[in-house]
Amino acid sequence: MSYVRRFDKRLTLIPNEIWSKITQIESIKGQWIAGNNLSPQFLGRLKRSILITSTGASTRIEGSKMSDEDVEKLMQGIAIQKFADRDSQEVKGYFELLQNVFESYEDINFSENAIKHFHQELLKYVDKDKFHRGKYKSKENRVEMVDTNGKRIGVIFDTTPAYLTPKQMQELVEWTKNALENKKYHPLLIIGNFLVEFLSIHPFEDRNGRLSRILTNYLMLKVAYLYMPYVSHEKLIEDQKPNYYIALRKTQKTLRTTYSSFGGKKEDITFWLNFFLSVILAQSKMAINLIKEEDIEDLLSPNQLSVWQYLQSINEASPDQIAKKAKVARSTVNQVLNKLLRLKRISRIGEGSSTRYKIKD
Repeated sequence: MSYVRRFDKRLTLIPNEIWSKITQIESIKGQWIAGNNLSPQFLGRLKRSILITSTGASTRIEGSKMSDEDVEKLMQGIAIQKFADRDSQEVKGYFELLQNVFESYEDINFSENAIKHFHQELLKYVDKDKFHRGKYKSKENRVEMVDTNGKRIGVIFDTTPAYLTPKQMQELVEWTKNALENKKYHPLLIIGNFLVEFLSIHPFEDRNGRLSRILTNYLMLKVAYLYMPYVSHEKLIEDQKPNYYIALRKTQKTLRTTYSSFGGKKEDITFWLNFFLSVILAQSKMAINLIKEEDIEDLLSPNQLSVWQYLQSINEASPDQIAKKAKVARSTVNQVLNKLLRLKRISRIGEGSSTRYKIKD
């Protein structure tokens, strides 16, 4: 059966629960477009923060141990000796590629060449992978789950054989491009189908998971989900990592099943679509909260506002110093510091009794 017919059959009968999520996401998308009056300075700070959060989360999903603070230090040019060179190289590649996608997605046409270029850029600092970056796999690979220590703990599913990969990628990209251009299905269904099929093919020798999350940002921006740079979908996936793998595994088991005129088994990507759309819906809701919370002074009580104003007047300070100088109770200081951290307005420096806070650059 051709790819066109297979994909059409997958997306012909979509359950109501899927459409309910799509309807909610579309409503929030409209609210973002209509209500986004966020200042360029705020969006710039937020985008920088999300680049760090997304890079850390996406690499940790695949077994990295780097915290967001480690990622930030690395991107500031600070050497971190406790991590292997490969960890640092992969983080730098992801950060720079995602940054380029955020800034230049409009100028990048969707194609196999673009996907290969993304893979090459993702691995451009990884010396060990220089011979296969940007090239489809020449040997078989499998999707494996790793634990928090980076240890492989089981095979999730087998992937497309290497000799079939070029053909299947060509068909997948052509179908996706045509479906988006012709608006044959809702774009979220098209993107969801592309991602689960891309991961099932696993076209490159390594880093397919990371690349799928780069491609998620890219494709979502191409169809005007413009809040992608301001809320990390990678972090949302990291927080639900077991469910992510379960959704992939359940869906993959049904792929490439044989249809017949006598009622053979049917491919079913509902498991994956439910997970994917749940992540996008959560991301959408968080984006709308940014609009509601951007005007910080309207969000703070008079006492909390005193803390914010004091922080703006100094380089950094401890909670005790803030309480004393702003003349605000220590409990109130804790409340507003937590709120400002959530809003990405301040940074925490140090730990324990030496913790200090400062306005984000």
